[in-house]
Amino acid sequence: MKADVLVVGSGIAGCAAALAAAREGADVLVVTKATEPEDAASDWAQGGIAVTQSAPEEFAADIRRASDDTADPEAVETLVSESRAVVEDVLLDTLEVEFDAVGGGADGTDSTDAADFDLAREAGHSSRRILHVDASTGAHVLRPFLQHLSARDGVRIVDDATALDLLTEEGTVRGATILADGEVEPVFAGATVLATGGIGDCYARSTNPAGATGDGVAMAALAGATVSDMQYVQFHPTAYDPRTDPQADDDAQPFLVSEAVRGEGATLRDADGRRFMPDVHEDAELAPRDVVARAVSRARDRTGRVVLDVSDLDFREEFPDLAALCDDRGVDLDAGIPVAPSEHFLCGGVAVDDRGRTSLSRLFAAGECARTGVHGANRLASTSLLEGLVWGVRAGETAADRGRGDAEAVEYAPPRDSDPALPDAFADTKFDRLGRTMDEFVGIERTPDGLGTARARLRRLKGEVDAYARTRVSRSIYELRNACVSSLLVARAAADAPSAGCHSLVDPDGSEESEESDDAGRGVTPRADD
Repeated sequence: MKADVLVVGSGIAGCAAALAAAREGADVLVVTKATEPEDAASDWAQGGIAVTQSAPEEFAADIRRASDDTADPEAVETLVSESRAVVEDVLLDTLEVEFDAVGGGADGTDSTDAADFDLAREAGHSSRRILHVDASTGAHVLRPFLQHLSARDGVRIVDDATALDLLTEEGTVRGATILADGEVEPVFAGATVLATGGIGDCYARSTNPAGATGDGVAMAALAGATVSDMQYVQFHPTAYDPRTDPQADDDAQPFLVSEAVRGEGATLRDADGRRFMPDVHEDAELAPRDVVARAVSRARDRTGRVVLDVSDLDFREEFPDLAALCDDRGVDLDAGIPVAPSEHFLCGGVAVDDRGRTSLSRLFAAGECARTGVHGANRLASTSLLEGLVWGVRAGETAADRGRGDAEAVEYAPPRDSDPALPDAFADTKFDRLGRTMDEFVGIERTPDGLGTARARLRRLKGEVDAYARTRVSRSIYELRNACVSSLLVARAAADAPSAGCHSLVDPDGSEESEESDDAGRGVTPRADD
């Protein structure tokens, strides 16, 4: 197969890149592992999408403050200055997303003025600026996006397909090898955009959908692209925790409890009923995510349980989707929602510029797999959909200009597939080992010795996986390889960097590292095999 622009991934960043490239007249091929919209993390996004209102400098200041003052000022300026225009163009005018309006219901207006919408506030935001649809915004954005692309001339979507490796020729990316319907084939492209999402499957507990195995980060790193800020793995403070819920069934599954719930007044209490966040930060429950997540983790360790108290809200009226999830799991809302931090978002990734260009010619990246510099050491709530949209559009436009009419076939060696397939339990067992290692040693707080232990274990695990992957081709074995590579990149970057934002390096006794945050450890390209 050939295409002017190959897009790998079908979340909001991939969809935005495909739309923008098609608008420029490019022939676009979208390859995605997903078979349903809910397979993409964008579909799971609850809170909403932050948009600049009357004070853009305030929005930019909130992003920088949440980042522990490590965000790239130029990247922040790009995000903030383009937010209104891109949301109005793509989400309102093109997709006609009906965000919640003032007074209830939905609104089909083509303006993002505060007077038209029921704007929410979340942690780290100094004002209300978040467009949302109840607490399930992602689904109301991604599903019409996919429908629009499916009906658009110039865009082909191949689902249930796995990108295995990038095709390179003398430092230039010429497409990727794809596994679809049990067969491996090359896709030659004039330009390639990675939009593969995050690394949730590297951890035992994550808010990501299954399949978030760091594919784009690993493929890019293995091809020689620069990868940066991998130590900055954000943990969401409030994921429902069935382990400490006496009402939960044995098979109850966790789910994200949107930051918007705290934005409307919910409070965090430990097992003794004590509200602890006012003693931790002046913004209490609305402190930056990394601060709240560490406080929740410590309160759970200290007292055994933390709940989100929603008694001061009309929770069922304001958050009906979340109330339904609680009801499905038998949560006693009067007693509070049991919560615990859970891996949520990779702030680093494949290093890109303001147009989504990577260090490799003709390779672009957008969304969670990309390190744009916007988030620095910690992401501000409800900026992930916006970042994916802004950089997806910019990457798609530039990729179309670079790749239109320039797809060339190059020589490549197809992967060996000479040995018998492995049982399903093989990958499950290895992922279990991976998740336990990352949760224990590369989690919400890290120690130097723990990171050393993690790197040693991860190298051994990757060596085992590589030995099997050399002669076998399957989605599970390549996902496992990618997850091991991504985990190693996180562990090595964490070992080389001082504490900042969501990378919290502590002494063995639990006291936080005293060294002040600086630029050390940022912009590094760790070896993919270490």
